[in-house]
Amino acid sequence: MFLTISTTGTPERPATDLGFLLHKHPDNAQAFSTSYGKAHVLYPEAGVDRCTAALLLEVDAVALVRRGKGRGGAPDAALAQYVNDRPYAASSLLAVALSAVFSSAMRGVCAAKPELPAQQRPLRIEVPALPARGGAGLVRALFEPLGWTVSAEPVPLDAEFPQWGDSRYVSLVLESESLTVAEALRHLYVLLPVLDDAKHYWVSSDEVDKLLRAGEGWLSDHPEQKLITSRYLSRRWSLTRQAMERLELVRLAEADDSAVEEIDNAVDAEAETEERPTPLAVLRREAILTALTQAGAARVLDLGCGQGQLVQALLKEPRFTEIVGVDVSVRALTIASRRLKLDRMGERQASRVRLVQGSLAYTDARLKGYDAAVLSEVIEHLDLPRLPALEYAVFGSARPRTVVVTTPNVEYNVRWESLPAGHVRHGDHRFEWTREEFRGWAAAVAERHGYDVGFVPVGPDDPEVGPPTQMAVFTLGGATEKEAKAA
Repeated sequence: MFLTISTTGTPERPATDLGFLLHKHPDNAQAFSTSYGKAHVLYPEAGVDRCTAALLLEVDAVALVRRGKGRGGAPDAALAQYVNDRPYAASSLLAVALSAVFSSAMRGVCAAKPELPAQQRPLRIEVPALPARGGAGLVRALFEPLGWTVSAEPVPLDAEFPQWGDSRYVSLVLESESLTVAEALRHLYVLLPVLDDAKHYWVSSDEVDKLLRAGEGWLSDHPEQKLITSRYLSRRWSLTRQAMERLELVRLAEADDSAVEEIDNAVDAEAETEERPTPLAVLRREAILTALTQAGAARVLDLGCGQGQLVQALLKEPRFTEIVGVDVSVRALTIASRRLKLDRMGERQASRVRLVQGSLAYTDARLKGYDAAVLSEVIEHLDLPRLPALEYAVFGSARPRTVVVTTPNVEYNVRWESLPAGHVRHGDHRFEWTREEFRGWAAAVAERHGYDVGFVPVGPDDPEVGPPTQMAVFTLGGATEKEAKAA
């Protein structure tokens, strides 16, 4: 099983920087033990102009069988455990070896030269024998949307007998000028087993997390997302459904918010004032802070924290002693961390804040025991059938004493000339409610889970269409609150 990664360079950016990125010195041939054999890393060429790293995986067929692959079955099936394509064709075995041998490179970590991982560079990847269940057309459909130029030549069953036709294997060459090494490795890690449509190990629920980590930044928008997810998870429907739901939340979380900002910060062209009004996003944060202060909250969850604007505002108020930002998007949390300057924050201030990755569609024991939770401009990004799952995760499982929810008031949209009639404020909004619809939903949630609820307008409260943002403040009822504390 064999794979090569090549790059070219100049005296200013030598190709041998590939050694720093892969954390493997070009002058050394190295070997690494795996559960199914031995992985070797070597450099057939290493110069300023061109450098190639090769990964060679020697598969131990006996170890593969002993670890549980293909136990039982008919005699011919037992023979197939030892006589198969696993030692020669790229598969999940090679993907796991990539992750084990180049783990730091996949994460984009390079302590010696921190600037290198983010650099796009010319890359050429060659895989001589790749199982492709779906043919060369599927190989192109998977890799080309990611920025690769793809050459996938079918391997004939026997070169001496062309009439026999082609095998299910292709000789793959990928080339790109616009990707980083980390991105390239993550693409291979996911798509090699997808093309083979098989894995050499049992697929459990933690494979969903592996898929989302490796697919961050590209899988949520890939046109073959469903096929990739299904095959990577060995067609286990429950896991595939879970992954697809989380990918949808990632897509929404990473959506461009420029349209929202344009609406939020819009100035009425007919307004007879020279002063720019306070942006609606700022008014929302101020209203949320007021509600939390009135509730006496000290430990606060920001659910769907995005890029950390509200977390940043909460940190400025000493009364909030513990602030936890939760988001499904690792990318959004990374941006939030930079916004907050967590790496430079003093120890005392840093002890007040945490950023954690998680989906609001699932219950999470980490979210229990807090004074308050905020869902600011979150619910409208979910499909309506998914709202009950979020409702139970927040109000039924986490059960903070106070929950603050804000969402657009669709009735106010007519007041924005820049918003076409019949359009929602953002392309990713699945719905926008009237005041009556929001109050009906909030009242039903409060009744089901033992909360009282009040409503607060955010922004100018138009006498005809109401405020641009509507806010509900849920407070855990007295008897129910005592029961929750006792539990």
